[in-house]
Amino acid sequence: MKTKKILFYFLVLLIVISISFTLGYHTKKNYIFGLNETDFKLIDEAYQLIINNFIGANDINHATIIHGAIDGMVNSLGDPYSNFFDLEDTKMFLEDTEGKFEGVGMEIGVRDGFFQVISPLKGTPAYNAGILSGDRVLKIDDVDTRDISLEDGVALIRGPKGTEVTLSILREGWSEPKDFKITRDVISVASVEWELIDDNIAHISLYHFYKNADSDFKNVALEVINSPAEAIILDMRGNSGGYLDVSQEIAGWFLEKGDVFVIEDSYNRQREEKIKGVGRLLEYPLVVLIDQGSASASEIVAGALRDNRDILLIGETSYGKGSIQKLEYLSDGSSIKITVAHWLTPNGDLVSEKGLEPDIRVEFNLEEYEAGNDVQLKKALEVIQGMI
Repeated sequence: MKTKKILFYFLVLLIVISISFTLGYHTKKNYIFGLNETDFKLIDEAYQLIINNFIGANDINHATIIHGAIDGMVNSLGDPYSNFFDLEDTKMFLEDTEGKFEGVGMEIGVRDGFFQVISPLKGTPAYNAGILSGDRVLKIDDVDTRDISLEDGVALIRGPKGTEVTLSILREGWSEPKDFKITRDVISVASVEWELIDDNIAHISLYHFYKNADSDFKNVALEVINSPAEAIILDMRGNSGGYLDVSQEIAGWFLEKGDVFVIEDSYNRQREEKIKGVGRLLEYPLVVLIDQGSASASEIVAGALRDNRDILLIGETSYGKGSIQKLEYLSDGSSIKITVAHWLTPNGDLVSEKGLEPDIRVEFNLEEYEAGNDVQLKKALEVIQGMI
């Protein structure tokens, strides 16, 4: 399998692997694989000390020791987006990229030291239970999330269909956390849906940029072209990212060939990724909906549309995931997901932590939404109708 570059927000359900990205590195004569002989001697010294002195040496699983050492190296980077995956974790990681697995159907990351919900997917157990973007997950069953890694938290939340997990949730404005008991199910992640609103507005909901999302979007785009639609609302609320090449392919429907899609910054060297598409939806007036669940690749697409075409962003400030990861396999089938670059919008804006600011701010209103009134979509309709 090819190593693929990813814009990754570690998720309960979604993982992002995309195309090759090669990092340069310097090799010195006294270094082997980046470590000098003294480094290897120290590692071997510790290993020998353990197996020759530990009282339970006969029961030592040597692979576990090696994996623990690798995990320690990755954790020492202090980067929440870089992780070591053993064989089982790697398998789960790859299953997630297929868009179908068993769990609750929400995406989580780390923000300010807490597990935070990026977004629940529409129609999933987490969504139906009332979980919202921005919720903090304080406990998973009886486990305090401050005491575990993100990948361990993901493993605890996932589980077989029909089983239950209790999440202790703290929401902005609440004085105390509340427990949400959620029954796990098979999660099948749709990539894109669309509807015709007011007889002439195509509302395209783009949920992720994972496998086959580009071909699914092509089908939708052709349907829109053959419909009475005169304008488009591209809705990327709750879209936490996906394959970089897939997001670039989809953006190509709205941008001209040669437009800068994103700027990658690695080791203070910048490289532009440019649009290769033919812009078949360029003629349509367009606005984009974003919220705090819009992260990573969806922020790249929104930034590219804003910077190249002055497309209006409507909704809330996006999440602010501005780094790129890639997944590398080790010889035993385990893997390391590691941050290799930061990305900037075509105008050179770095979105890490701060996110993309909407041109027209419309805060999400839960009561209105539950009553069937999507105030953000309503505003987008008002704006786009004025462009026709």
